[in-house]
Amino acid sequence: MRALQGAILLVYCTLVIGDVYMHNPRGSNNRLDEDTANRKNNNRLFDSQNNNKGGYNTGDRFTSEGGSRPERFYSMQYYGSGASSSREGSKLMVEWTNQHGCGSDESKLLCNIVVQYMCQSNGTHDDYPRGNGGSSNDVEERTLYMRDGTSTDTQKYSEPRKGESDRSYNSRMEKNNEDNSDYKEGLHETVYWYDQCRYREANGGLFTADQDLDKDSVGYITASRTRQNNEGDRSGYECPEERDYFPYWQPTLQSENLDRFQRTPWIDLAWLGDKTKCNYIKQNSFNRRSKWRCVLSRDSEERPYGRAINEKDCDDEGGKWVEFKSFLEVLTDVTSESACRAEQRKGTRNKIFWTQLRSDSSKEYCVVQAPEIKCDEAPWTRVNHLGNSGDSKSADSSRLEVELPYFPSGEAKRCTLRLRYNITTADYDPWTTDSSSNDDDDVIENNPEVDVLENGDELQLALNTAQTGRTFQDRSHVFVVLPRTSEMASKKIYNLNVRGKRGNIVQTFPAVEYDFVPDKLEVSRSDLVHVQWTGSNSHDNKNDGDDGQGKGGTDRHNMLQFKSLDENYPLKISQAKFWDGVRSLTDPDATGEDIAVGLATSGYYCAKRETGKCPSKLTSSRKRNLDDELDNAPASYFGHVLKFSKSGTLLYMCSRNNNFSNRSQKGKLIVK
Repeated sequence: MRALQGAILLVYCTLVIGDVYMHNPRGSNNRLDEDTANRKNNNRLFDSQNNNKGGYNTGDRFTSEGGSRPERFYSMQYYGSGASSSREGSKLMVEWTNQHGCGSDESKLLCNIVVQYMCQSNGTHDDYPRGNGGSSNDVEERTLYMRDGTSTDTQKYSEPRKGESDRSYNSRMEKNNEDNSDYKEGLHETVYWYDQCRYREANGGLFTADQDLDKDSVGYITASRTRQNNEGDRSGYECPEERDYFPYWQPTLQSENLDRFQRTPWIDLAWLGDKTKCNYIKQNSFNRRSKWRCVLSRDSEERPYGRAINEKDCDDEGGKWVEFKSFLEVLTDVTSESACRAEQRKGTRNKIFWTQLRSDSSKEYCVVQAPEIKCDEAPWTRVNHLGNSGDSKSADSSRLEVELPYFPSGEAKRCTLRLRYNITTADYDPWTTDSSSNDDDDVIENNPEVDVLENGDELQLALNTAQTGRTFQDRSHVFVVLPRTSEMASKKIYNLNVRGKRGNIVQTFPAVEYDFVPDKLEVSRSDLVHVQWTGSNSHDNKNDGDDGQGKGGTDRHNMLQFKSLDENYPLKISQAKFWDGVRSLTDPDATGEDIAVGLATSGYYCAKRETGKCPSKLTSSRKRNLDDELDNAPASYFGHVLKFSKSGTLLYMCSRNNNFSNRSQKGKLIVK
C-alpha cells in the first residue's frame, strides 16, 4: 500500500508514568465515580497513558452519590457563544498541567497541545436512561448517545475475522449494537468508528523506528496498531492511529450517514506549538478541509468500509474514493439553498453553506462548519514538574481561554472536550522522518551504547524508541452547551467555575486542591458572568486519605464576599454591598441579596425570599438547618448568570475549603 505522509506525529507508549491532567473542565482520566484514589479502569473510554491516581469524578446533582441513576449525576451546563464572532463569545478557561515541559525556544524537547471537542443533540433528563430497552430506538441510543455512564466497565466488542463475509459482518455488528453496547457504560466514540479502524490499513509511510507492529485479526496491520500500541490494545472505541497523529488523514465521522443525534466528528479547537506550522495545521484541519475515505458499498446489507487508505488502492479494492465534509451541525429544517444563505447572513462565527455531506450522494443540506482552528504557542512549563507555567506575576497552571461553540439550530448539545499532549525528541526531525528510516540505527535505536570517551568504554543511554515520541491525553466528562436566551444577545459570557478535589496536596496529586477558575477575572459592565460548580460525593480515596472539612469524600463549595485577599472572615450578607449592583439573567426576579444567599449556600437556599425560580419553601426566610460545613447542600450548583449595573470589585472565598495554612480558595472579580 502506498504511504501517506504529512501528519504531525502524536505518539505514545504503553507505560503509565508520564502525564497530562485537565483541571477545568474537570478531566476524568477515565474516572467515573470511584471512591478509591486510583481509577478502576484505565481503558474505560480512551487511552490516557496517565497515572492511575489522576482525574476527577463526575459531578453529583444532590447530596448523595448518583449510583446507578444517571439523572442523579450532574453535567456542567454552559451557555454557548452567539452568532457574532466579535461580540458574543462564551469564554471557558481550559486549564491543565503536563509533566514533561513545553513551550519556549529553550525547551528540552519538542511538544504540542491539541484541543478538540465532539458534540451531539442533548435531549433532556426525561430521556434517561437512554437505550435501556430492545426497540430499534433503544439500540440506536445505546450505540450513539454520548454519556459518562454509571459503570466503570468498557463497552464490549466483537472483532472481525480474516475474509469476513458481508453476512458475517452484519451478524457481528448486530451483536455489537444490540448485545455488546450497554447503556450503563460510558460512550465517546462509536463502535462504527472503531470497527472502521479495525479494517483500515495502517499508514505505511509512518516512522515506527524499530518497533514491530502485530497483524490484526483481519490478517494485516490496521489502524488499531501503532508504534506505541503494537498489539492493538483497545480503550473504549478510540482508534489508536487517529489518537496518535494530527491532523488525521481520514474523516473522523462517527456514523455512516447523518444520524438523528447529529454526532459530530472531532472538532479542532486549538493547536499549540511551533507557530511556523500554523498554516499547515489550518490547511489540514478537518474543520474546513474535506477528508476522503474508501467506500465499498452504500447497500445497508454490505460492509461500507475496507482496507484502502488512498484512491488507487480503493479502486483495486473495488470501492469508491469519497469526499466527506465535517460539520458542527446540520440545519435539517432549512430545505433550500436560498434559505441556507439567509442563515449565513445572520452571523459571522460559523461558515454555513448548502452542500453535500459526502460526494457519493446528491442529497444537499444546510451545513454549519466550525470556526477555523486556533493556532498559537504552547504555554511554557518546566520538565519533570506537574505545576504552573508563566512568570511570577501570572503563575497559573497551563491555560487556554476558548470560546464555546454556537449552534444556529438553537438546540442544546452534549459534548466532551479532549486534550492531547505530545512530546518528541529532536534527535530526528519528526516532521520529515518517515518509514524510509525504520530500522535505521543511524536515526535512532533502542537503548544505544555510545563510545563518548573514544577508548572503547561505552555508556548506555536510556532511549526507548517506543517513547521518543509520546502522547498523553485527558478528556472532560460530558457537559452541555445551552442555547442563549434573548437577554444574552450581543454580550460576552465568562464562565467562572471551581477546580480541584477533596484532600491535601499529597492526597489529591496529580489532581489539585480546590480553587476558583479563573481565580482572577476582569470584565466590563456589559459582560455577563456565569458562576457554576460541580462536585462529587465519592472523592474519599478509601485508605489513602481525604483531608478536608465536612463529611468525608464530599466536595462542597460556596461563594462569600470578604474584604481583603489576605483575610479569612466573610462579610455578612447585609454588608456584602457588591451584590447591590448585580442581577441574574437566570432568575430575573432575584435581588442581589437573593443571589448572594444562593451562592453562599450552594443552592441549599435558592434565595432569601420567593422568586419566580425559587419557591418560598426553599428560601432562607422559611427553610432552616443548613449544615455549617455545607454537608446537606448539593454537590453541584448551576448558579446564576450575573448582569452588572455598576463597576466594582468582588473579593470572594469559600467558607468550607479556605483552610488557612492548608489550602486557599479565594478569588477576585473586577467589573469595569
